[in-house]
Amino acid sequence: MRTPVLPYRQNLASCAALVNGAGLGQSWPIMRLPALLPAIAAFLALSVATSGAQTVLFPAPSGTSAREIVVYSSLDNDLAAPLLQAFQARHPDLAVRYDNLLTGELHERIVRETRQGTGTADFAFSSAMDLQIKLANDGFARAVVTPDTPDWPDWANWRDTAYALTFEPAVFAYHKPSFAGQEPPATRADLVRWIAGHPDQARGRIGTYDIARSGVGYLFMARDQELYPGIWSVVQAMGRAGVQQFPTSSALLERISDGRLAIGYNLLGSYAADWARRHPDVGLILPRDFTVVVSRVALVPAAARHPELGAELLSFLMSPEGQTLLSRTLRLSAVSLEVAGQQSPAGGMQDLAGLRLKPVPVSPGLLAYLDQATRAKLLARWTEAISGR
Repeated sequence: MRTPVLPYRQNLASCAALVNGAGLGQSWPIMRLPALLPAIAAFLALSVATSGAQTVLFPAPSGTSAREIVVYSSLDNDLAAPLLQAFQARHPDLAVRYDNLLTGELHERIVRETRQGTGTADFAFSSAMDLQIKLANDGFARAVVTPDTPDWPDWANWRDTAYALTFEPAVFAYHKPSFAGQEPPATRADLVRWIAGHPDQARGRIGTYDIARSGVGYLFMARDQELYPGIWSVVQAMGRAGVQQFPTSSALLERISDGRLAIGYNLLGSYAADWARRHPDVGLILPRDFTVVVSRVALVPAAARHPELGAELLSFLMSPEGQTLLSRTLRLSAVSLEVAGQQSPAGGMQDLAGLRLKPVPVSPGLLAYLDQATRAKLLARWTEAISGR
């Protein structure tokens, strides 16, 4: 039996806050989304929480709905709302059912519903790049060509079935008061030197993801291992300093904001930037030696009940308007070359010029991260290094 649906009103204040600038150790200009806030103010939704899932229903703005699009996504409701409202402004008779799922549950639900023959979501959007590529590779996604497909970067498109829509760097987040009078580490070598030079300040005050429980944390570390031969000496140094591990970004950022942690390693940039905007003691640094970049990947499931609606939403989010909204809402640089070329530093996280950006390609190469033997080997090496050995 389905859990009862409970009344839920979208928090206008949190939606309005999304369109204000975020700080990276500096003040950002205020950015607003014209004509969007009145729609949000009038928005009444319904919500249900089951296991790790939450469903939000966005009624058609016109008040009458002949169609409904179903979206499965791992993007938080507050961040998704402006995007979906803007899409509905183009389609005022369209209602949206938004299922906010854990990445593993999103993947499993699409596979299960496809095999049951009941139909599944019309659009899927997830931060688990490897699981999204597995869906596409295993035949659970359909090819969709949008007006922007011909100009989409090659690394961000796999066979027109899976598209990277965001550009999310792994960042260092730090407690500004803890680094008063000194520069926080800007490279991995800097981090090791800071640990060695400030043992009392570093002891127990470094945080990172628990890569056994955090999918994005695991992906970041796997990429670090591929790109940086000295990564295990960095992990050993953090381990000797009593590094703390957490499964979520919010757990890390809460402790950085109040000073329990001095610095966080390899945090997902979208959440860190939003937290920094709301907590002035949190600063961010994009590592200067190299910056791993991951993406949220979108696809239209092969068994979508209304694939034409999924294709419409994909086209919107790949359009200059959609990419600008994604950039402003998530405080990230756009994947779209057209939008990225027009952005000021305030349009994304900061000026990316001069950084060694290392985006994770949307390709079957991601499937290697799902190999159980490869995963077990990396986790064993992590456990050994984090113990300081």
